[in-house]
Amino acid sequence: MPVQPYAPFETANFSNKLCFLTGQTLSSEDEKIQVFPQWLMRMYDLEEKPFKLLDESMATYKDIKLPCSAAVNETFLEPLEAEIAAAFNSGYEAVKALDELKIFQWAGKLLYGIIFNEIQAGIRQQYAQGEEFNISKAIIHKFSNLHLMLQSINLPVFFEDFTPYSIFLFKVDNNEQEFGYRDEINTLTFALRIKDFGLIICFQDNGANRRYQQETLDKIGDNSLHPIQFEEFSGRVFYSNYLFNRLPEYNLLPVAEELYIEAMPLRGISSKPLFDNWVNKTYGQVLENFWKNWGFLLLEIIKNPEEPMSFLFDADGNFVNEAAIQLPR
Repeated sequence: MPVQPYAPFETANFSNKLCFLTGQTLSSEDEKIQVFPQWLMRMYDLEEKPFKLLDESMATYKDIKLPCSAAVNETFLEPLEAEIAAAFNSGYEAVKALDELKIFQWAGKLLYGIIFNEIQAGIRQQYAQGEEFNISKAIIHKFSNLHLMLQSINLPVFFEDFTPYSIFLFKVDNNEQEFGYRDEINTLTFALRIKDFGLIICFQDNGANRRYQQETLDKIGDNSLHPIQFEEFSGRVFYSNYLFNRLPEYNLLPVAEELYIEAMPLRGISSKPLFDNWVNKTYGQVLENFWKNWGFLLLEIIKNPEEPMSFLFDADGNFVNEAAIQLPR
């Protein structure tokens, strides 16, 4: 019998009574897992630190949870968590050796956990105002596809000759105490900078951002980055994923008890380029946000509108070695 994935967005059911991954009824509403795993919260003392939701309400990192069957957690999520935790604790080389699909699954579960909590907060807020919860069809399309792909964790779901993501991994000379996390749920973009590495993922671009950034990646090569260089590259990716103007479509192909996901061509019937035009002023605004730790303002960043400030490349376009960068960490 073909596998039957759970599709919560079809019924808009985001109850704490159902397992987020399988939809099975839980024995108690207390049957939950942490979205930010315990090992990561302990590493950076995050439990009581504030986490701001899109509706401006404040929670703590430990408050962000997902309803999850204890059996699903024990059988599928805990082994994945243990493998990721061991690699992340070890550092860049161990993370580089991980199966990319497992990184995608782990980070996707985290991002989906935030999405789930944001949706619950949105439902509460609109209900309190006497309104029905409303979310755009394009966003539902992205979120539901992410959830479908996450079920590769617990079901025989496979990607047919494509990767649904772009993953970027760099060795970064981080401050050991610094926890760098950032996401943009509308574009499904994620960045994590901890230990001696930085990781960026675009969750549903079928590798388009990787191809778009290839020239920059080739210049960086295997070089270690200063944190400000990693944040600059993160800004480039977050902005390019914002410019990415396709809504990927997928075919589902059941084969015996397995489910294969096939990507439709991104170009589709449109002759329009996959990415909208890059605008340096907008990119500068992104960089200003990503460089908050160092206090650079937009006017400095785009002093030359044709060549925004860069710590990755010099005026001739050559990569800048991190040892040449003199900035406070």
